[in-house]
Amino acid sequence: MGEEIIIDKSKSKEEIYQTILPQLEALIKNETDLIANLANIAAVLKMSFDFFWVGFYLVKGNALVLGPFQGPIACTRILLGQGVCGQSWEQKMPIIVPDVELFPGHIACSGDSKSEIVIPKIKEDNVLFVLDVDSDVLNSFDEIDAHYLTKFIALI
Repeated sequence: MGEEIIIDKSKSKEEIYQTILPQLEALIKNETDLIANLANIAAVLKMSFDFFWVGFYLVKGNALVLGPFQGPIACTRILLGQGVCGQSWEQKMPIIVPDVELFPGHIACSGDSKSEIVIPKIKEDNVLFVLDVDSDVLNSFDEIDAHYLTKFIALI
């Protein structure tokens, strides 16, 4: 079965999110496998916005472990409180970083990453995984991204 996401990149960021959200929901609604759905979400976000890196880290014991992603090779394990992902996990809240060089304790999986947003998936007060999106441009993320990326992971 072929799947397709229709994207008009001439639209605003918010309009693109609004367009791909229902398409993504239709794509994953009948799939029960977490990894398959995370992989498709990462792919849709990467192709929709040309982000430098999009992926998931899953909580496994005392670490975030690399899950499905799109982009260059990434860090494999991140401990609670370490880097942007570890802090988002610990604080149970989204974190937007306009300039990763200014974020205390930033983990540089790639020197090409300039800005970052991390959104945790929380169920029953536990973080299950985090969505990590990096850009190779400063100040790429804002509350629009946080709003829609939270909606994306709420689909799972």
